[in-house]
Amino acid sequence: MKKTITFLIIVLIVSSCKLIDQNDDDDENTIVDRTSKDSIIVNDKDENGCLASAGYVWSKVNKECVKGFSGIQLNPVDKPNNQDETLSAYVLFDEDASSAEVFLPKDTTSIILTRVAEGKPWILKDWQLVPSNGYVLKKGAVTMFSGDGEIGKKEIETDTEQ
Repeated sequence: MKKTITFLIIVLIVSSCKLIDQNDDDDENTIVDRTSKDSIIVNDKDENGCLASAGYVWSKVNKECVKGFSGIQLNPVDKPNNQDETLSAYVLFDEDASSAEVFLPKDTTSIILTRVAEGKPWILKDWQLVPSNGYVLKKGAVTMFSGDGEIGKKEIETDTEQ
């Protein structure tokens, strides 16, 4: 009888230790879950998977992530020698140049302008992109931006030769 009681006590002790270990594991999982929920997780990808922190935005006309400052740079007309990329508008064209996507400064979305024939302006409501010694972007009758039609950032008064 003594052996049986001793055996039962040992089994109870071992079983108790197992329950305690399982509870500790559950507590650790709960802590990990709670920590991941309470932590701020930075997701720098937009809804299309573009890395915003690296300067990528979704191009609707090209259906891919592109660098925000990789299109044709159009500077504000009141600052033609603008060095601040965030003040410029950028234009990307689709393959046949029937659509122009314009990224305006301080705007999170782009606008898509279309044209009816080659040589005609791209239009969307009161926006017009006119090919004229480069490009001119107008809103109504007011010229907002203009550029020489070259792709990328313009280096003005640089010390390096190109």
